[in-house]
Amino acid sequence: MNILLKNGLVLQHDSKKFSIEEKDLYISEDKIIGIGDCPQGFVADKTVDASQKFIVPGLINAHTHAYMTLLRNAADDLAFDDWLFKNVMPMEEQLTEEDAYWGSLLACMEMIKTGTTSFLDMHMFKNQTAFAAKKIGMRAMISRGLVGSAEDVGNSHRIDEAFAEMKEQQDDLLSFCLAPHAIYTCDIDFLKHVSELAYQNQLRLNIHLSESKNEVENCRKQHNLTPVELLEKIDFFKVPTIAAHCVNLTEKDIEILKRHDVNAVTNPVSNMKLGNGFAPMKELLQAGINVCIGTDGAASNNTLNLFREMSILSFAHKGNNVDACFLNALETFNLATINGAKALGNDLLGRIAVGMKADLSIINLNTPQLQPCSNLMSAIIYSMNGSEVESVIINGNFVMENNKFTNVDEEEVYANVNKIRRRIEHA
Repeated sequence: MNILLKNGLVLQHDSKKFSIEEKDLYISEDKIIGIGDCPQGFVADKTVDASQKFIVPGLINAHTHAYMTLLRNAADDLAFDDWLFKNVMPMEEQLTEEDAYWGSLLACMEMIKTGTTSFLDMHMFKNQTAFAAKKIGMRAMISRGLVGSAEDVGNSHRIDEAFAEMKEQQDDLLSFCLAPHAIYTCDIDFLKHVSELAYQNQLRLNIHLSESKNEVENCRKQHNLTPVELLEKIDFFKVPTIAAHCVNLTEKDIEILKRHDVNAVTNPVSNMKLGNGFAPMKELLQAGINVCIGTDGAASNNTLNLFREMSILSFAHKGNNVDACFLNALETFNLATINGAKALGNDLLGRIAVGMKADLSIINLNTPQLQPCSNLMSAIIYSMNGSEVESVIINGNFVMENNKFTNVDEEEVYANVNKIRRRIEHA
């Protein structure tokens, strides 16, 4: 399908600079084929008047647990260990595969509504995130959360499920990686095994790393190493790795992450809400580490809104570093676009340029918080709350147009997730 977006304010950016100009945007099939000048022979099947609209690249949420929307607002104001082991995990045990589908579909809806077009998910239920993403038309990298010990090496049904899911579900929009959950849910032999499988199959690794002080202290007691040092010792980082959280890091840890080109995903709201602290953003960025941004799951955040996440990230670290110039608007936006694309290993995402994937958000500028339109890059980080997103295109297809989803029935999703919540509450 050929789509013409006419007269929109188009954001084009790289890591250093940006421009916002009124231009026509030409889309053919899944790619952007022209900006400004009409490509030779182009005939639009659909023309959209984008006057008074702001067209930006789709955001990339680099760490989610989509099914956890079902646990939203169910375990709040708790210390991390109490939150995870005494509340979230027992509730997760009550969930079925069908439950996970509806929770994941709700997550996709929330992300699209707030301008996210791609996400990296760690899940518990085979195929359900994939089914939900396919239903709504969203782009995702999906990983089965793996836990295990030496006894599970070579005999893990979760690993079997992960590879079966890859074989059954991978397509133009869905890719996969392996996800050993964390050092405290996987022993050394199991971590080595999963890392070797990733190396043999040319897959990325996705892991929670140095999220809480207890995780680091327990690792030191058991191994006399930090979690990052432990993973380096077992040669875990021999494939591209995406490490979520990276809050409690030493100077040596940061050197290790840089040496192995590990992608660090900061989750500011989740980390603050669970009392885990702040990732050392200045040190990570100064070291040249690719830092991207994720929301974590809705059980801890409690939203999947990257506009909220970007704003809080910038504000928190300006204050934490006592530096009003740190993490300016463009630098913060890069975390959710260009840097996220790099972490996922997809250089066709994260920017608006000819040849890039047509993953776009169309923002309505006629809202009080965006008037007057004096500096739209600043507005993205400091003024927007996500509700301004009016339409979303993923892979050249409208998945939301004029605030209406094209592939899902919102009311059906709401009815199902609330039915599930009531069942869990009374279990």
